Amino acid sequence: MTEHIKIEKSDGILSLTMARPDKKNALTNAMYGALADAMEAAETDPSVRVLLIRGEGDMFTAGNDVGEFAAIATGAFQGERHVGRFLQALAHSSRPLVAAVQGRAVGIGTTMLLHCDLVVLAENALLSTPFVNLALVPEAASSLLMPLRIGYARAYEMFALGEAVDAKSAFAWGLANRVVPLDKLDGEAMALAARLARQPAGAVSTTKRLMRNPELLLAQIKAESQQFAERLKTAEAREAFAAFAERRPPDFLKFAS
Repeated sequence: MTEHIKIEKSDGILSLTMARPDKKNALTNAMYGALADAMEAAETDPSVRVLLIRGEGDMFTAGNDVGEFAAIATGAFQGERHVGRFLQALAHSSRPLVAAVQGRAVGIGTTMLLHCDLVVLAENALLSTPFVNLALVPEAASSLLMPLRIGYARAYEMFALGEAVDAKSAFAWGLANRVVPLDKLDGEAMALAARLARQPAGAVSTTKRLMRNPELLLAQIKAESQQFAERLKTAEAREAFAAFAERRPPDFLKFAS
């Protein structure tokens, strides 16, 4: 467990809050582990009927901690990586997932929303998937789910150029259920979670299972993860992380295509 993931349970709702606001809620290996542990435990806890995912502070999450990416790229990181467990928990979850998103949702901060059943955005939300900017590839089965949700053209632009999508566009494209003022975000998300918690749990979970194919999602996650791991070890990735650390634009033109 980690102090950077706050876990609360009340009235059938398990709230998971990313609580590392001083680092823009950037996700560490320990945070992934805590999220995975909580989601896995929820699957066998009859008192949990809905999961609510939030971020503390002015940002949902800046995505994966880039420092840990760099450590993996240089071989300095040792031990089990828990991000895979978290992605599998998203794909496997039979409980409805509700997300409350304010400010920036970067990388996995956006791709995890594709696994959420209800997404509430604050008016200041900005969704981005800048994997290619870091010389990486999409994850969380987003290379499958994003084109299905918003079309190939928009999905490719989000992945290849990494430009942020504002809340109004995200709602129009089908990436969210609601857009609300920032001060109404938590209340709206909690109200939706409470409504779901009062619904017949068996019918809710069966409906979700009929609408999603976990095996297909897991196969895509596996394929993406293999490519992601390979890309982390490339010279392009090392240049991207060095540029990030040195606060300069990366120079990818020195690498062969």
